[in-house]
Amino acid sequence: MTTRAIRGATSLEGDAKDHLHARTQELVAQMMAANGLTPDDVISVFFTCTPDIVSDFPAAAAREMGFADVPLMCAVEMAVPTALPLVVRVMMHADVDMPRSEVKHTYLHEAVRLRRDIAQ
Repeated sequence: MTTRAIRGATSLEGDAKDHLHARTQELVAQMMAANGLTPDDVISVFFTCTPDIVSDFPAAAAREMGFADVPLMCAVEMAVPTALPLVVRVMMHADVDMPRSEVKHTYLHEAVRLRRDIAQ
């Protein structure tokens, strides 16, 4: 097994707890499916949110998905004036049997604009 970092991001239509949870769970589920992972494969997950998201922690949404034993952390993204608003970013570390070039990164909704080069 090799440890790989898997990136992802999604955007919200507004800062509401239920919406944040739904979009975060959608993103994490797609990242897991795209890379053939289960929660047991995940070492840790680091979430960031743009400063305009304050309704809840995206880690709380991941806990609802079965990530009870996985170390999760949240932070605020830099407040760059030209940045896309209402974005949740993820860096997931997982044990996988694939070369780095085969890792599938996931960008959803307006967040596809962040990484058009690797967005699925």
